[in-house]
Amino acid sequence: MTEGTQTKKQNLDLALIGNSCAAAFVDQNARIVWWCYPHFDSDPVFSRLLAGDEEKGFCDVTLANLAKTESQYVRNTAIVETILTDANGGKVRVSDFAPNFERFERVYRPPQIIRRIEPIAGLPRITIRVRPTHNYGRPTTNFVVGSNHIRYLDGSQVLRLNSDAPLSYIVNEIAFPLTRPVNLIFGQDDPFLSAIETTSREFLDRTRDYWQAWVRYLALAYEWQAEVVRAAITLKLCSFAETGAIVAAHTTSIPEAPWSSRTWDYRYCWLRDAYFVVDALNRLGATQIMESYINYITTIASVDEEMQPLHGIVPFTPLEEWTATDLKGFLGMGPVRVGNQAATQRQNDVYGSVVLAATQMFVDERLPKMGDESLFRLLEGLGERAIVHAFEPDAGLWEYRTRALPHTYSATLCWAACDRLAGIARRLKIDDRAKYWSANARALRKRIL
Repeated sequence: MTEGTQTKKQNLDLALIGNSCAAAFVDQNARIVWWCYPHFDSDPVFSRLLAGDEEKGFCDVTLANLAKTESQYVRNTAIVETILTDANGGKVRVSDFAPNFERFERVYRPPQIIRRIEPIAGLPRITIRVRPTHNYGRPTTNFVVGSNHIRYLDGSQVLRLNSDAPLSYIVNEIAFPLTRPVNLIFGQDDPFLSAIETTSREFLDRTRDYWQAWVRYLALAYEWQAEVVRAAITLKLCSFAETGAIVAAHTTSIPEAPWSSRTWDYRYCWLRDAYFVVDALNRLGATQIMESYINYITTIASVDEEMQPLHGIVPFTPLEEWTATDLKGFLGMGPVRVGNQAATQRQNDVYGSVVLAATQMFVDERLPKMGDESLFRLLEGLGERAIVHAFEPDAGLWEYRTRALPHTYSATLCWAACDRLAGIARRLKIDDRAKYWSANARALRKRIL
């Protein structure tokens, strides 16, 4: 909860909304400060988080005579509710979410963000401000207003806002009394064929039901359930459903330490980190994310035998690193980087990370389709690479950019690859390969110790 003004200094007390296609951050004052559109690693249309002190790259709802704000997640969902209260007791509720529910026998998860703004007490006066950016921080000034939509035309992707709020008030940032619910639907440049109010309300209800049903089937211990549920939802939002990639973060260039210049783009899938996400969600019973991730890594392994340590959410997307000069960085702490040079590094632990993740496919009896010999043969190629590279110098877990050294962690993960392959071979009753991988695992272990 915060008191008073809605123009406080930017911080990282943010709420994440998303649907495994779109992901956005909302601050405590109902301001969307970061949204990469249409996908996790795309150009941010809302980039205020990294704009320094510049008033660009956001969508907010400001309340006249603001006295208090309260923000929280709707229980067991990825929906955020912010209550704005004015000095006269007027109240506004802003519900932010990305549509996510079963529809036509599939999960409906478009690259779309919806803001539902409702008066809940008094006669509040609000201002809706929409200031998108393109090309990593350049203000979008080219737009066209239709009967119930605004098309923002700069950049490679057209962003469309469908709304039943007065569009002239949005364009000119004019305060108006909120006497009924209004809705902002950001997304693809497609005509909106149904009633905006009805659609927004229905999508909100169905998205709430989807998340609460998903949480209901998680296997939770007695303690810390609320915290574990929130962590599980957050990890699920890091999964890109279309390909199965699991991103390390939805942001780029948040400083690792103040004024350190260690500002990296983490909107990609590190094969090492993704294993830990898969393992954590598997322990909770969320196995579908693992199945999708295995499809992602087998797509990569079928082509890239050397296995670069990270990929884009679409495999083999170029990740050349460059600096976005129109964004000044979080609290001015730049530079803001796009892409990641670590994709060109050798990190020898990656072979073990992939095999460890894939091992679940052979042992988890909950899965409708378990791993077979064809998947095992594909993983064997990674095991052979692990044997060759286990003790070679690499950038290591810390991704050193200026030196390569032998790392015990990398060697240990290479051992893990051989050890798990031996176990898989025994389970598949391929005795000669079980002996082969057991022997290699013993040899690596002996050398490590």
